[in-house]
Parts: sequence; C-alpha cells; structure tokens
Amino acid sequence: MKNFMTTKIFIPAFVFLFVAFTLPEKKKIKVFIAGDSTAANKEIKAFPETGWGMPFSYFFDSTVTVDNRAKNGRSTKTFITEGLWQKLIDDVQENDYVFIQFGHNDEVKTKASYATPEEYTANLTRFINETRDKKANPVLLTPVARRKFDDAGKVVETHEEYSNIVREIAGKYKVPLIDHGEKSKQLLQQFGAENSKWLYMQLDTLEHPNYPDGRNDNTHFNEFGARKMAEIVLAEIKNLKLELADRIIQPVVKK
Repeated sequence: MKNFMTTKIFIPAFVFLFVAFTLPEKKKIKVFIAGDSTAANKEIKAFPETGWGMPFSYFFDSTVTVDNRAKNGRSTKTFITEGLWQKLIDDVQENDYVFIQFGHNDEVKTKASYATPEEYTANLTRFINETRDKKANPVLLTPVARRKFDDAGKVVETHEEYSNIVREIAGKYKVPLIDHGEKSKQLLQQFGAENSKWLYMQLDTLEHPNYPDGRNDNTHFNEFGARKMAEIVLAEIKNLKLELADRIIQPVVKK
C-alpha cells in the first residue's frame, strides 16, 4: 500500500514538472506606437504633460516592449515626409503590433501638417498595408478627445470627420479598431465639465515650475489623464481579444 501511494503521488508531480518545462515560452514582441503629441513620450521640461503611450508601456509583462515613436505635432502626412514611418516599419518584425493614432494635426487646415481627408485615408491605408507586409498586426485608434463641453455640460465631438474615416478604414480592411475618441468622450462625460480639468494640462500661475505663467490646455494630458487614457486602450485590447491581451500584467489581489 505504501509503494502504491508513493507512486500515485509521484506521477502527478512528475507530470506537472514535465508540463512546466515543456510549455513553449511566449515569443517576445514589440508594440510600436505611431502617433502625435497625445501619445508621445515627453521630455522632463514638459512635465507634467504626459502622453498616454508613457504609462501604457508599464502594463505588460516582460515579453512585451513598447516602442513609442509618436512625436509632437505630427500628422500622418509629416510622419511620412520626415521619414518617421519608414524608420518605424524598418524595425517591425513578424507578430509585432503597430498602434496607429493620428488626426489632431491632420485636421487643422492652418498647419503645415494638414492632410486632406483623401490624404489621411491614403496614409492610413499605407500604414496598414506595410504593417501587414511585415506580417505584423496593425491596430487603428480614433483620435483621442479634446476637452470641450457645450453650455448644457455635454461633451462636444471635435474630430468627427477624421474619426469616421478611421472607423470606415478599419471596417473596410478588417483592422482591429480602438475607438479611443468615443471612449475618452465617455470618460470626460463621467468626470463632467469641471472635474475633467484634472485630466488635462490645466495649471494655475506658479503651480508648476515648468509653467510659471500657468497653462490652459484642453488637448494634452497630465500624468493622471494619460494613465486614464492608457487604461482605455488596455481595456479595448482585452475586449478585442487580441493575443496581446494575454500579456497584460494581472493585478495581485491580497487576501
């Protein structure tokens, strides 16, 4: 009986060790971000301004590296003409992800970065095709919301035309879509017209040494706002059931 019980215990232990040592390791991948100042990494002199791509990089396990190529002031047009896209796509490997979010600068007709709706469509289509040519995974994001409310306290849409283009392209080419614009609008509505200031670069005079004259900015996020915007992206990665979702760090719940 003793030998039988020993064998009975030993076999499951052996099986467990065999499975543990033979399970394939997750292949390391990169997540590239192509975008504008709302996602970009910031220099110390700009703090507390924070792009959502900064906190986003800390939510994944060791198999994921976030390579944030977003740059202030860029549009799909200037991201191409300045060679930023080519440098990015040259570094993309099979199974990597490329998160693509533009629109803030594309839509402003007074800027050199302005891209017509037709150019915007063509540029996004190029990004998708060239990412897929590398056997990588494009993900489209609508431009994240600006903080703007009407007199009734309702969030105002400021990217309607360009956001709709992103949605149409995502549907046409069957690209995963994160509707960051709509989700961030919902977040702003939850906070309300006054409390939503806590998400953006709203600073009083002498409140921060980098901005002695204060700042009234309803486009760019502070650290808290950037984290909330990153959390939206992470939640949508899970909702879309992207393979990347399995690599998001799970919080440890203390009993």
